[in-house]
Amino acid sequence: MSDQRNFGTTAHTEGRGFSLNGWLMLLVVIILFCNGFWLLQNLFEPAGTRSGSVTSMAGLVLALAVTLSKGLFVLQPNESAVLLLFGSYQGTIRRTGLGWTNPFCRRMKISLRARNLVSETLKVNDRLGNPIEIAGIVVWRIADTAQAMFDVENYEQYIRIQTEAAIRHLANQFAYDNDEDGRLTLLTGGDQLFQVLHTELQDRLARAGVKVEEARLAHLAYAPEIAQAMLRRQQADAVIGARQKIVNGAVGMVEMALAQLQERGIIEFDSERKAAMVSNLLVVLCGESDTQPVINTGTLYH
Repeated sequence: MSDQRNFGTTAHTEGRGFSLNGWLMLLVVIILFCNGFWLLQNLFEPAGTRSGSVTSMAGLVLALAVTLSKGLFVLQPNESAVLLLFGSYQGTIRRTGLGWTNPFCRRMKISLRARNLVSETLKVNDRLGNPIEIAGIVVWRIADTAQAMFDVENYEQYIRIQTEAAIRHLANQFAYDNDEDGRLTLLTGGDQLFQVLHTELQDRLARAGVKVEEARLAHLAYAPEIAQAMLRRQQADAVIGARQKIVNGAVGMVEMALAQLQERGIIEFDSERKAAMVSNLLVVLCGESDTQPVINTGTLYH
């Protein structure tokens, strides 16, 4: 018969820990200390009673005062204390200021403040297989202290490793730029890309009781070995795009010029004259340098 017990998979949920007003308990502790020292002082006075019962009473009062004093603690704003009693989770205290709890409980403080994590610059391949360098920045805070303390070994290390894994996965999902399929790219994704990263990080870190406030890319570049080649490709794409815009504009201007000349009856064009004029106008409009006019003293056919 196989053993189907599952160890170490129980998810913890934060509960409210027992605590009392610290100032009230501090007053009780002070009163107990005063009574204990008064009993001790009475033992050494000439007319004092030196009985064993008084000595025992003084010892018990002082021992109780010392024990109760160990239950006092101070929590700053956005700070919590996780309580453990002989290895058993007893709840979490979030009330700030001076408080008191079971002195036999072990108190482990956890900050609830928002924290930044800047990942290391990772070298990965994008969706098209190009090596790139990528790094991210994550703003996070602890939302469930029980999960952070008991469901993962070290929540800070867990967050760092899972963040790097999420960034690697993001880089593998998208191309750096110029995705031929028209999909979202790492370079132009913007807030939509950051939302994808935020969602994946929240899914990964929920087990550690972490809430992801914000997730963004802090660094994005091609790897050094292909950076120059990709820069030339980007420059070529930019030149092609500019040329396409120039040609489209020139064709529109030539079309408008021919239409107005014919509409106003300024000149009649046969097919050859029209082709020659179109050719000349396109040369003038699309050329990079200033054109030099040539005066034709004859006719188009001589």
